[in-house]
Parts: sequence; structure tokens; C-alpha cells
Amino acid sequence: MEMIWMSLLLLVLLLALLGAGLWVAFSLTAIGCISLYFFSNVPVGDSLSTAFYSASVSWELAALPMFIWMGEVLFRSRLSEEMFSGISPWVGKVPGKLLHTNILGCGIFAAISGSSAATAATIGKMSIPELTRRGYNKNQILGTLAGSATLGLLIPPSIILIVYGVATEQSIARLFVAGILPGLMLMLLFGGYVMIWSLLNPEGIPTGEAEHLSFRAKLRRSRPLIPVMLLIIGVIGSIYGGLASPTESAAVGVALAHFLSWKGGSMSRDTFTSGLMGTVKTSSMIAFILMGAHFLTTSMAFTGIPRELATWINTLNLSPNMLLLALTLFFILLGCFLDGISVVVLTTSVILPMVQAAGIDPLWFGIYLVIVVEMSQITPPVGFNLFVIQGLTGENILRIAWAALPYFLLILSAVVLITLFPAIVTYLPSQMGR
Repeated sequence: MEMIWMSLLLLVLLLALLGAGLWVAFSLTAIGCISLYFFSNVPVGDSLSTAFYSASVSWELAALPMFIWMGEVLFRSRLSEEMFSGISPWVGKVPGKLLHTNILGCGIFAAISGSSAATAATIGKMSIPELTRRGYNKNQILGTLAGSATLGLLIPPSIILIVYGVATEQSIARLFVAGILPGLMLMLLFGGYVMIWSLLNPEGIPTGEAEHLSFRAKLRRSRPLIPVMLLIIGVIGSIYGGLASPTESAAVGVALAHFLSWKGGSMSRDTFTSGLMGTVKTSSMIAFILMGAHFLTTSMAFTGIPRELATWINTLNLSPNMLLLALTLFFILLGCFLDGISVVVLTTSVILPMVQAAGIDPLWFGIYLVIVVEMSQITPPVGFNLFVIQGLTGENILRIAWAALPYFLLILSAVVLITLFPAIVTYLPSQMGR
């Protein structure tokens, strides 16, 4: 019981530091120092230097800045315009019509950016003005964008899956592949909801705007998307087929992204420099958080808190499903105040021993965690997607959150589905190398 009170004390101190505005990386490091100094006999300085060094030299971490750079390059290209014009001919006669461009566009861009915020910003810049001009329901425009942009966390190459893989020593390649089917399932759930909503609310969808194009004309309109689709297939396919590691495929992806940007006429000195600087800033922020989290994990191991907590949880005799229910509520609450990466690095050191003790596959749990964190991207007050869309539209953030509520519930239903049918997550990784 003493360990539980110690854990609560450290949690309160951490929340106090975060609430005071201290950077996440420094807050994690401070809690690690306090826990070592007061609750163990391990020298703080030696442990700090060792943890920071070991977290910095991870080879798997090299894929992180590469995938971020690939997304930054394509973010500054003409991809969003080409994506809208390439997708729209195929959805003109589907119930919901051009609202599906938000879902499909976010799904495609998620597969090349790995970032939820970048996905929302890129697709939103093009789709919001266009769909508003055509008279689509405003709430559905905001909701489809906010919900679908969360796919940037799940569909590989996902930055947050790299962070989870490094923090828990799981295979990043297997995590990437495990995210494919759940990502496609979420796209189908979103698309199905839009179709049902549009049939029930026909006044929210403009009539008489569908173009009557031949199949060949549709293919011609979609021609600019072919290089991007080949890039996605090349990056993910090389990982799935065992031809390249995530780091190697990321390097190839960066080179191809620069080539596509140059070929499309959007590459210039300014875009190259801004893309590079954006990569450095984002990568440095995540690297500092990972170092702080690694040090906190090391500190927790020396204090014995995770082991004691796991033992205490076992005494409660919770079934795996009850444990997952409790964790889901905990992550949703935590996600209301922290960004997704911070949630992952803050919790894995303490939660993972409990999860493994309950017999839950860490690979499956990684996808579960990312899907739950997706919900936090559209929950106030710290829903990153809500802030991005508010910046694009100037709408009240509560209105955007209300528009995104159905998609929050759809993501929650995806958590239920992968819990009932875990093969949705584990099937493709089990086939790797065959």
C-alpha cells in the first residue's frame, strides 16, 4: 500500500509540473530525479546520463525524423489539390458525395505523413473552403475532417507507433503492419456513417452536382495520385515483404518525396529549408520527450513501483476486459489534457507490466493504445485536431468538438471491435515473412 501512495504522490507532482507549463521532457526528467533521490539508493547523475545516452542511440529511432521529413516535404507540395481533384470523380454518386474526400484524403495523406495534425491541416486547407462553397452541411465538413485526421496516428508510417515501439522494445515493422487493417476498418466506419447520415438528412447534401464521367476520364483525373500511391505501396510493401527495415524504407520515402515535389514544381529553396527546419523542430521535441520518458522508466524500475502496482492490480482479480475498460477510461481522461505522444511515453513504463501480467499481447496493446489516443485528438480542452481546424475555420472549438462527437463514438466502437476480434490487429503481422 505504501507503493500506491508513493505512486499517487509522484503522479500529483507530475501533473503539477505539467500544469505549471514546464515542458513534458523536463517534467518527466524531474520526476525521475525525485523518485531516485528519495525512494532508491541509485546515484541520480549516473542513471540520468546512462538513460539519456541509451535512448539517443537507438537505431529504430532513426526512422522517426525520416518519416517526419517525408511528411513535411509532401505537406508543402501540391498534394492536397491533386488529392481532392483525384478523389472527387469517384465519390460523386455515393451517398455523402464529396464528404468522402475528407475521409479518403485523410487516409491517403496519413499513409505518407504519420501525423494527425499535419493530416488535418493539409486536407482541411483544400476541402473546407471547397465543401463550404458547394453547400455541404458545416457540421459534417468539420466532423469528417476532425475524425478522419486521427488516422494519421494509426495508418503507417505512424510517428506515435515508432515512439511506442522504441519505448516498449516492440518491432516497429510489425507495429506498422498491425495498424493497416484497423486503419482501413476506421475508414469504412467513417464512410458508412456518412452514407447513413446523408440518406437520413438529404438536405445537408447539395443535389445535381455529380459529374457524369466515363471510367477512362475518372482515371485521367486521378493520374496525379498514382505517384503518391506508388510511394505508399513502396514504403509499406517493402516493410511487409521484409525487403527493408522501417529506417531504410523511410530513407527511400524521403528521396521519393523530394523527387515528387520537384517533379510537381513545388520544390524550391524556401520549401526545402522550411521542410527541413520543421523536421528538426518536431524530431527534437519528440527525442527530448523520449529521453525523459526513458529516464523515468529506468527510475521507476529502480524504485520497484511498476512491479508493486502490477502485483496490486493482480490482487484485484480484474479480467483482461475489465482492465482494458479501466485503462480506456484512464487514457481518455489523460488525453483531455496531454497530446498523444506524451500519453504514450508517460504511461507505458507503468502500464505495460500490468498488461503483460494480464496476458495481453504488447503488440495488440500498442494498436489499442493508439486508437484510444486517437479519441483524445478530438476531445477538448487539448484536442490537437480541434485546434488545427479552429485555426483553419475560426469556428468555436466546442462546435468543432460537437461535430466530431459521432466520430469519437465510432473510434470507441473500433476499440470494442479489436477487443472482440483481436485478429484484426494480429493477422497481418503473423503473416510477415511467409
